[in-house]
Amino acid sequence: MASLSVGYSAMLSQFAPQEAVALSALAEQHGFDGVMAADHFQPWVPQQGESSFVWSVLAALGERTTGNFGPGVTAPTFRWHPAMVAQASATLGAMYPGRHWLGLGSGEALNEHIVGAYWPEAHERISRMFEAVDIIKKLFAASLAGRDVKHSGPFYKLESTRLWTMPAVAPEILVATSGPVTAKRAGKTVDGLITVEAPREKIGMLLSRFDEGARSIGRDPSTMTKVLQLHLSWASTDEEARRNAVVEWPNGGMRFPKSDIRSPFEFEQMARMVRPEDFEGRMVISADPDVHRRHIQSYVDLGFDRIYLHNVGRNQREWIETFGRDVLPQLSR
Repeated sequence: MASLSVGYSAMLSQFAPQEAVALSALAEQHGFDGVMAADHFQPWVPQQGESSFVWSVLAALGERTTGNFGPGVTAPTFRWHPAMVAQASATLGAMYPGRHWLGLGSGEALNEHIVGAYWPEAHERISRMFEAVDIIKKLFAASLAGRDVKHSGPFYKLESTRLWTMPAVAPEILVATSGPVTAKRAGKTVDGLITVEAPREKIGMLLSRFDEGARSIGRDPSTMTKVLQLHLSWASTDEEARRNAVVEWPNGGMRFPKSDIRSPFEFEQMARMVRPEDFEGRMVISADPDVHRRHIQSYVDLGFDRIYLHNVGRNQREWIETFGRDVLPQLSR
C-alpha cells in the first residue's frame, strides 16, 4: 500500500499563472505534497476570471516545486490529438524525472467545443478517451524501445513515428472516472484513477470496479494509484466560507451533469440559483479545520493514497498556512 500524499490543487481558472505557481510553491513549504493543475480553456463562471495554458504552468511548477505534478485532467481527444498530449507529457517526464504524472479525462463542452467539432454523447467521449489512451501508451512503449509505432482506429490515425524525447520511465497515466464502466476499464488499461468527492457508496463502488478491472487481467490493485480531488470551503468564519462557495465556486453546488454546457456565461445564469444548502453532501463548508480534517481522513480510510485539496476561496495563503499547521500533520493512513 502506498504512503499518503496530500497535495495542492492549482486552480488555473481562478488564479493567474504566476500566482498559481507561487501558491503551489507556498503550499509545498507548508507540507502539501504535489500539485494538480486544472486544464481549462474557459473558467466555469466569469467571476473566476482566468484560464491559462496548463502545459506552460506545469513546466513552471517543475521549476518552482520539488514534488509530483500533473494535469487534473486533460482531454486528449478534441482540442488535442493524443500524440501531442503524449509528447507534452513525455517532455515533462524527461525534464523532471519521476515527478510528472498524466491525468486524462473524456472532456467537457466548456473546454472542448471551442474547436467547432461535433460534441458527442458521453459513451462516444469515453470511447475516444480510451482510444487516445491506447495511442499514448503505444507511443510511450515504442519510444522507450527505440522503434516507431502507428495507429488506425475509429477516431484517430497516427502515421509511423515515435517520441524522440522520453524519460527513462514513462509517465504514470491516470484516468478520471465517475461511473462504473469507466472505472473498470481504467483498472484494465492505466496506472490509476482520479475521481472527485461523491457519496461514500458511489466512491466505494468506483474503487471496487477499478480493482475488479485490474484483477481481471492479473494486476494487483493495491499497487495502483488512487487519486481524489477534494473541493472545500474554509475561511475564518462560517459566513465567509459560505460566501466563498456561492460566489467563487457555484458550479460545485449545481446538482446536474455539466459536461454539455458550453459557456461560462450560461453557468453564470445557472449560478444565480445556487444557495449554500446546495453544497450539502457535495462539499464541506466550515471555519473549523478539524471538521475538514475528519472529512479528509474519511477518504483516506476509503483507500485513497493521493488527495489534492482545493479551497474555493481567494484566501489561499491563509488557508495553506492553517491547513499546513492544523490539518495535514493529523492525517494518517
